[in-house]
Amino acid sequence: MKTKFDELLEFPCDFTFKVMGVASGDLADQVIEVIQAHAPGDYSPEIRPSSKGNYYSISVSVVVNSKTHIETLYRALADIDDVRYVL
Repeated sequence: MKTKFDELLEFPCDFTFKVMGVASGDLADQVIEVIQAHAPGDYSPEIRPSSKGNYYSISVSVVVNSKTHIETLYRALADIDDVRYVL
C-alpha cells in the first residue's frame, strides 16, 4: 500500500477503523477477533445497521504503532468474507 500515514500521524495513536459488511450475527465478533490478533485490548465496537438492515457499519478505535500496523489491520479486516469496505 502506498499511504502517507507516517507523514500524517504521530505514533502510537488512536485510529478508528470503520468496517462495512453484510449484516450477519457474527460480523462484529469477527472484526474484533481480527483486531485482537493484531492489537490486543478491550474494544467496544459501535454497530449501526443500514436503513434496510442488510448491512452493518462497525466502528472501532484501535491504538496503532506504525504505518505498517495500520496497513496490516486494513488487509486483515478486508479479508473477512462478509466485509465489503474498510475505511
